[in-house]
Amino acid sequence: MAVIGTAPDEEVRLLPPMLPINLIPRRESYHCRPRAEASSAQSEASSSASSSTSQLSSSYTSSNSGSSNRALLTMPKIGSIPLKIGMGGTIYFGAAPCKAVALWPFGGRLRAPLDTPKVSKRILIMMSNTGGGHKASADAIKAAFQEKYGDDYDVLIEDIWKDHTPAPFNRVPDTYSFMVRHAFLWWFSYVVMQPRWVHSPYLRLVHSLVSKRLNTAFNELRPDLVVSVHPLMQHVPIRVMKSRIRSGLSQPINFATVVTDFTTCHNTWFHPEATRCFVPTEYCKQLAVQNGLKEPQIVLHGLPIRPIFSKPLPTKKMMKKALGLNTSLPAILLVGGGEGMGKLEDTVDQIAEKLGSSCQVVVVCGRNKRLLQRLSEKRYTSGMPVTATGFIDNIHEYMHASDAIITKAGPGTIAEALISGLPILLNGNVPCQEEGNIPYVVENGVGAFETRPPKIANILASWLSPLEREEFVLKAERSKALGRPEAVYKIVQDLATLAHVPDFQWGTAKAAVEAGRVPQPTIATSVSC
Repeated sequence: MAVIGTAPDEEVRLLPPMLPINLIPRRESYHCRPRAEASSAQSEASSSASSSTSQLSSSYTSSNSGSSNRALLTMPKIGSIPLKIGMGGTIYFGAAPCKAVALWPFGGRLRAPLDTPKVSKRILIMMSNTGGGHKASADAIKAAFQEKYGDDYDVLIEDIWKDHTPAPFNRVPDTYSFMVRHAFLWWFSYVVMQPRWVHSPYLRLVHSLVSKRLNTAFNELRPDLVVSVHPLMQHVPIRVMKSRIRSGLSQPINFATVVTDFTTCHNTWFHPEATRCFVPTEYCKQLAVQNGLKEPQIVLHGLPIRPIFSKPLPTKKMMKKALGLNTSLPAILLVGGGEGMGKLEDTVDQIAEKLGSSCQVVVVCGRNKRLLQRLSEKRYTSGMPVTATGFIDNIHEYMHASDAIITKAGPGTIAEALISGLPILLNGNVPCQEEGNIPYVVENGVGAFETRPPKIANILASWLSPLEREEFVLKAERSKALGRPEAVYKIVQDLATLAHVPDFQWGTAKAAVEAGRVPQPTIATSVSC
């Protein structure tokens, strides 16, 4: 290999022979690498290199300098000739850069070698931005790991479909958004894919088309535990993991599913070869059994909600004051989701007409800037105070300050409202997927369901009337009793154990037994975490 450059005070940096310069990693490849992994992994240079480089060993180094990440390949000096190759594949010669020729005909990303030492157990959480609930659950699990264990675990959240599969599968989030806007399409696809005899062969076909890219992802990420918080991330990843374990490409590791739907769970959530399946309700547990999971594989803890919801807060009156709300009026929280969708403005108008100045309304408009502007400029003749806000990260404070909530039937928001002890008025749902959450709220006596704004206003007026005041208070108490603020911590504790001990009796690690890599199956035991 030709060596270009001279800068005596610089360390020589050189690509090993036959390594393509166009494979030098982009910055985003390093979002998951702990800083401690910057230690070099040594490897011998190819014997086919030129005589000036044949005795030198190359090392791959990922380092942080200030706020910028650099990935460089380092070698000792060749005599007095130094060389540095930067992120873009540029060879620097003093102050003058010149482009090197690619040594391989194809491009791609290169991450740290598989034998780079890891300083902590790595947990891969697979999600997809098909609605905000899956990402919220993944974030909650990661936050609880950080709070409970600090840096002992390296938790990665990856949108597997978008970032690690080829087209058209990498467009799954966009497809979801389109189908939800056209309810019949979503209903049709949900119902058609529900039977196992339909979705199993379909997902086997998907596996054959995406397994190569997923193998690359597992090589790069090197997890000690894989966790799914999405219904479409059981069948395909489990097949890939089992194949890797059987062939010796991976050590035996566990696979866990964390179900993020309350009741109406699609059958793709449940795979008999998941090591553990964490469910939020008894009804979900029964569905898991019906889909082939055994009792030891199923754990009922609740829905994982951000740890901040379990922290103590000031009194409701003090929180209202801190948020600039009227401390003497009941507050109704109206949530439209991340996109601020739904009949929010009509609902506010009807509440103002029906209840007048006897209550106040807080509207979370999400990313709907037009709605936020209209509500901020609007003045109601009834004198009802209206506070409009955009996308916020302190929804737990607004829930604590409120006396009731109006929201669609998303499981995450329902779980947060239960922890906050709020009566819940559901005003919409995603077909099939969220329909089961409606009877869960109504039959447990914590709320009601109504989609028409005038009727919503009537229900609120009834709740806040002196005649039903006692029942309204009971709704809040029942809601608080149903909440499971400790669920995320229990899930995280169990996941920490699974990251340490392969369970050869259930799940993906059993593939090592089937391949004869583990002589005798052993049952996973508890590890102090």
